[in-house]
Amino acid sequence: MQALPFLSAPLLLARLLAAPLQCARRLPTRTSPLLLRSTVVDLAVLAAHVLLYPTGISQERPVPCPAPPPSAEPPDGRPTDGRLTPKVPQPAVAAPTLLPTEGRAHPPVLLLHGFIDNRSVFVLLRRSLQRHGWCHVEALNYSPLTCDLRKAAELLGRHVADVCARTGHRRVDIVGHSLGGLIARYYVQRLGGDARVRTVITLGTPHSGTRIAPLMSAHPIVRQMRPDSEVIAELSLPAPNCRTRFVAFWSEADQVMIPATTARIDHPDVIAENVHVAGVGHLALPVNGTVAAGIRAALTSAEEAKGAADAISVA
Repeated sequence: MQALPFLSAPLLLARLLAAPLQCARRLPTRTSPLLLRSTVVDLAVLAAHVLLYPTGISQERPVPCPAPPPSAEPPDGRPTDGRLTPKVPQPAVAAPTLLPTEGRAHPPVLLLHGFIDNRSVFVLLRRSLQRHGWCHVEALNYSPLTCDLRKAAELLGRHVADVCARTGHRRVDIVGHSLGGLIARYYVQRLGGDARVRTVITLGTPHSGTRIAPLMSAHPIVRQMRPDSEVIAELSLPAPNCRTRFVAFWSEADQVMIPATTARIDHPDVIAENVHVAGVGHLALPVNGTVAAGIRAALTSAEEAKGAADAISVA
């Protein structure tokens, strides 16, 4: 499993190096330096990520749910020193409607990596979110041997249910890079995930399919990311009353999204905002400071919108 990123690196390197040279012949002179710079940054990110990859291979250990506070006396009314005291009846207390942190903390954020990757890609983004007040940030690994995007979406659904049970939040937010964003969208639109997911933020995700290098299409899940795949066709079907809000970050310098605008969401039933980020390559999206600030702003605006809606409904 550890060898997979090293095996895929030469192909990605070839793609990153060849594409800017092709684009440089087609684009105006002022655009080429920006494209070449984003390619150099992507190569540097790739080199750093290859080193970090082993640290994210194992599945993240979930944060346990807080234990209830210990009782001052045993249930039978006997103190720990053995003296008998009369047991005073306690008034019945209704079960709280809110579990541990809902209403007192940001909703949990789940991070979902891209193709042949793992949670280590989100080291900087996780740190950024936690530094700005998000205490529930978790990353889910799905196997690089996964051959069906739908199976990964089912796994995501089970993980979302588990996070909701542990944190007490009814809904979560998801940030997905590349294939991870497509898995999150499939879960929301096709598996009823809009009941549990408030916001999905995608980074360089092929929402309408990418015409990626033909050699990479040997992998079944890459074929599902192509424009003519059944998965892309399913995502274009009607999705009435979809409650999840989407925010899609895309860049013209993304050499894995072909064309680059495929990372935008265009669906009549989906509430979506497309955010253009200039000069940021595919691999740099999860580690870029501007993108991280945009993600925090998108999550905060979702909370503000919910607060306004709640105030209106109460009034």
